[in-house]
Amino acid sequence: MVRIGAYLDQAGQTAAGTAEALPNWDLTDLYPAPDSSELAADLDRAAAAAKDFAATYQGKIAGLSGKKLAEAIKAYEGLDELLSKAMSYAGLVYAGDNEDPEIGKFYQGITERVNGITADLIFFTLELNRIEEFDLKQKLTDPALSHYAPWIATARLFRPHILSDEAERLLHERHVTGAGAWCRLFDQTIAAMRFDVSGVELPVSDALNLLSDPDRAKRRSAGEAIGAGFDKQIRTYALITSTLAKDKQIDDKWRNYARPVSYRNLSNQIEDAVVDALATAVKASYGNLSHRYYRLKARWLNPEASEPMLDYFDRNAPLPGDPDRHFSWAEARGLVLEAYGAFSPRMAAVGQRFFDNPWIDAPVRPGKQSGAFAHPVVPSVHPYLLLNYHGRARDVMTLAHELGHGVHQVLAGPQGHLMSNTPLTLAETASVFGEMLTFRALLARTENPAERRFLLASKVEDMLNTVVRQTAFYDFETRVHAARRDGELTADQLGEIWLAVQRESLGPALRFDEGYRHYWAYIPHFVHTPFYVYAYAFGDCLVNALYAVYQQGDSGFAERYLDMLAAGGTKTHHELLAPFALDAADPDFWHKGLGIIGGFIDELERLG
Repeated sequence: MVRIGAYLDQAGQTAAGTAEALPNWDLTDLYPAPDSSELAADLDRAAAAAKDFAATYQGKIAGLSGKKLAEAIKAYEGLDELLSKAMSYAGLVYAGDNEDPEIGKFYQGITERVNGITADLIFFTLELNRIEEFDLKQKLTDPALSHYAPWIATARLFRPHILSDEAERLLHERHVTGAGAWCRLFDQTIAAMRFDVSGVELPVSDALNLLSDPDRAKRRSAGEAIGAGFDKQIRTYALITSTLAKDKQIDDKWRNYARPVSYRNLSNQIEDAVVDALATAVKASYGNLSHRYYRLKARWLNPEASEPMLDYFDRNAPLPGDPDRHFSWAEARGLVLEAYGAFSPRMAAVGQRFFDNPWIDAPVRPGKQSGAFAHPVVPSVHPYLLLNYHGRARDVMTLAHELGHGVHQVLAGPQGHLMSNTPLTLAETASVFGEMLTFRALLARTENPAERRFLLASKVEDMLNTVVRQTAFYDFETRVHAARRDGELTADQLGEIWLAVQRESLGPALRFDEGYRHYWAYIPHFVHTPFYVYAYAFGDCLVNALYAVYQQGDSGFAERYLDMLAAGGTKTHHELLAPFALDAADPDFWHKGLGIIGGFIDELERLG
């Protein structure tokens, strides 16, 4: 059997500093083991079915009737779901341990096998895109095909950018030795790194967690260790980043995308102008939001200084007097589910399923992927959540965030494999809304002014990290891809861009040293999903606007909200927001969302 280290049977893993057991996921709902006969049989079956599908339909799509085209899409959906199930399993096993070479080999083997099988299916969406509009309109009069109309419309968004069948197949097959290989190198490199924090070797997740430790000496030590650690590997990260930027530049040129962000916007089904309006509004608010808040925080942490400054490793520090209490897993679960239930019993019931079943992997352990995510897997199974739970208030909010994703994915599942996934912008709505529900529930039960101040400050910092920081990340990517047109980027160039963006976004109260210039290197979104990051800011501002509607007391809001989530990928953001009288294309929309953050900072200034 393939060795999977301590991955599948760590029932005794505990939260840092406690004896509390944390949940581990059980992936046997997908497959019994990496070397199981069930996984091998599914891949063999998919390979044979893909060749049969190609033999039946290749070169014939345009001539199919509406009914026959619907049959073809249904067969394609089944095949894609089967392959996605296998790929999801491999990805989750790999997320559990990026260091084990046998797991890495298993993940790469599944990736290559799936890539090879799907090469036989590439023709389908290409031929679908080449159907003339008039002909497609006639086919869509068939009820069976009209069911798939949203998916067809989404697939055809890329119609102006497709290449020849031969070129598309070549690019598809070479992905595993191109961009896919660079992504894997990034994952393995960062998982293997250890940071010397006061003589203790820590993985990146634990080192980053110390940046919010109450002990300033620990924060400083962690901050300096992170900078020093990435300094040793920075040429590798610079090569990965610069190479992938060039790879994207070549792809964008051949596909005739106007801007580096254009592909992401198209896949998010959102207009360039809307994203530009978001970025412009957030950047114009830097002074009123992040600059103002960090001036406050610098004064709180350094009350004796005439011109207080905030070192970068103090940016996420607890406020003086903040008890920085530990939340047990049971408390975190209870808080989140109670907040969900107060909004909608149905929402809480779906969330409860993740705790009643082994669908969450919460412990921190060596080799495990840092951060957190919710993986939708496939509708015929269920989502899985990955956390690195330390027991802090931020970890409670992360649980609320990822559980929001999970609830969304479960609710959208009945739309089927092809139409259950939502664009990244709207996918972040459910997660951020889950955070907001949990925060508001905590705030409502807090009467003590000092405790209220701690809660508000924590929420403001989370919102700044989501809105301001992610917009700054988007700005960083924009500048990096622009600079890459002039040649390969060195680590020094990337560091200069990073520092410039951080100074602009965080403001004059922040102080950075040379070690901080490498902090761009640990952010996986730059590698795996270029320009993903603005989706967080989009989701946060959207949730602020949605929550304002909810606070107006509309009794039907919860059901309309859950209906929005259940729609999956069957509607555009315009259609989904219309029942709430919201329009993301309206510039005032973004200012309303940002105004919520500004209002929290106003209250913090009053509290002193």
